[in-house]
Amino acid sequence: MIFSMRVRRPRAPALLPLPIVHALPALLILSSLAATPAAAAWPERPVRFIVTLGVGSGVDIGARMFADKLAQKWKQPVVVENKPGGDGMLAITTMLAAKDDHVLLVTPVSSFTAHPYFHDRLPYDPKDLIPIARISKTVVAVSVPSSLGVNSLKELEALARAKPGQLNWTTATGFTDFVFAGFLHTVGLKMEKVPYKNPVSAVSDLAEGRIQVYMPAYAIVRPQVEAGKVKVLAVTNHERAPALPNIPTAIEAGYPSLEFDGLVGLFGPPGISDTVRRTIAEDVRAVASDPIIVEKMTATGQIVAPGDAAEFAASIAQQRAQVAAVAKLFGNKPVK
Repeated sequence: MIFSMRVRRPRAPALLPLPIVHALPALLILSSLAATPAAAAWPERPVRFIVTLGVGSGVDIGARMFADKLAQKWKQPVVVENKPGGDGMLAITTMLAAKDDHVLLVTPVSSFTAHPYFHDRLPYDPKDLIPIARISKTVVAVSVPSSLGVNSLKELEALARAKPGQLNWTTATGFTDFVFAGFLHTVGLKMEKVPYKNPVSAVSDLAEGRIQVYMPAYAIVRPQVEAGKVKVLAVTNHERAPALPNIPTAIEAGYPSLEFDGLVGLFGPPGISDTVRRTIAEDVRAVASDPIIVEKMTATGQIVAPGDAAEFAASIAQQRAQVAAVAKLFGNKPVK
């Protein structure tokens, strides 16, 4: 008997059509992306604004206005915490210690640009303050008690020259100290500085004539100006303040050494992402375009001037150069 035996050959795998073959890498990528969780949107929880100055300062007023509007945009509470004292370093170290991109610093740049010249050792590294967004320019007002009887910087100079060492002065914080000290040095006047832990509290001493010159944000002295107890002689800003159109700038008054712009903005800790910085800067710009915000900020002696991280960093660099120039007058060198 003859047996016939057929050998079964393994069937070749069916070939996929070329379009599907070419699409496989893209399909694999899409499936892997689908398996990866999406990045969480910022903010994920309440945000804290740490402010270097006390309640009632121009920076505090502006921070609260922006916090209210940003909370609406972000759908998260924005809490303002005032931590004055320590020449601004208490607020700075509080923000940095949190190591959290939901804890941000709101401060005038002048709070820290002069730190390397004032202190032998700093409790923080200035490079760790990451610029996020410029918010505004504070109107800085050279103010005197109405009872002093002077109506201009020229008259103040004449009085200080006639009474060397008998007039007292103070400023808000940081670089404003340098600016006024540089003015005295340049003009050749001798006045005594009175330090304050919380510069906002100095306004009552000014109104009562216990100090004779105070150079803070206009918002601090505004109530006493409106009460007739304090007089503003000049503003230090590059341009006249919309809230004080009849008050000259220091340059117009003939004292360019008093020229100074009170830059205010938001800073974050090292590691804050560029994406988060862009998000915050864009939202700050949107709030700054609100006519109601502009009106309220102007009324409290502030100039709305939003800028992104790059613009803010450039304006900070300009102020650092100004600080270095004033420090050179006194032979001060920065902390390494």
